[in-house]
Amino acid sequence: MAKTMQPQELIDSAVVDPTGNKLGKVGNVYLADATRQPEWITVKTGLFGTKESFVPLSGAHADQDGVHVRVDKDAVSDAPRIEADGHLSMEESAQLYKHYGLPMPRTSPDGRMDDRTQGRGDGGRGKAGMDPGTRADSGRKDRDTEPAMTRSEERLNVGTEQVETGHVRLRKYVVTEEQQVTVPVSHEEVRIEREPITKPGGERAEIAEDEQEVVLHAEKPVVDKETVAVERARLRTETVTEDQTISGKVRKEQFEVVDDEGKHRKS
Repeated sequence: MAKTMQPQELIDSAVVDPTGNKLGKVGNVYLADATRQPEWITVKTGLFGTKESFVPLSGAHADQDGVHVRVDKDAVSDAPRIEADGHLSMEESAQLYKHYGLPMPRTSPDGRMDDRTQGRGDGGRGKAGMDPGTRADSGRKDRDTEPAMTRSEERLNVGTEQVETGHVRLRKYVVTEEQQVTVPVSHEEVRIEREPITKPGGERAEIAEDEQEVVLHAEKPVVDKETVAVERARLRTETVTEDQTISGKVRKEQFEVVDDEGKHRKS
């Protein structure tokens, strides 16, 4: 690190790779067994920060926007999955050194790794051999062990269902109505045609009574009925969508802090 930082100052800091990508937030800090200085951090990755990946602090420096490390995002994503259970075993440390291209530190006679060996890894992802560390818990309580209270609330789940709302019938019935239709009709009338006789003697003339009968004709309306099909009807349904406002009462819990004096403060 560019400057010595307390482990608690690193917790929840943003972690940034050399290209400016934010890798996540610091979950835990692991100290070197020999120097008791921060050597490894775990970065919370994945959805909701449910995964933690180990990242070396060699060559890293702190800035206003977080901790800038020497390894890239892909290297962290592909890092071996090791449980952040408080201490790294020799085997787990060896996996991490190999993954990040870091040389394994020399081992002292008592079995602890010597952090004095430093060098650049062939992968170019970082430098400096680091000890298998112990998670730093000084000055910070484990959030998973702190007493907590869960607040719950009800929510409205609105959906639709098909229900029967009624029946519709199509029927026909007979009605009688008066209709008036104008029909042209013709009839014969008698007309007397008079023709003067210009040549007397051509017709026999006598004084006598006589009569002539002519048959007159006339048209009269004749009414007949016939049944014809004039229209066809059927029932069909169509779907109409409209907005309806649904309301309902739901319950939810609230947090309240009560001190020794009985004062209430909602949160």
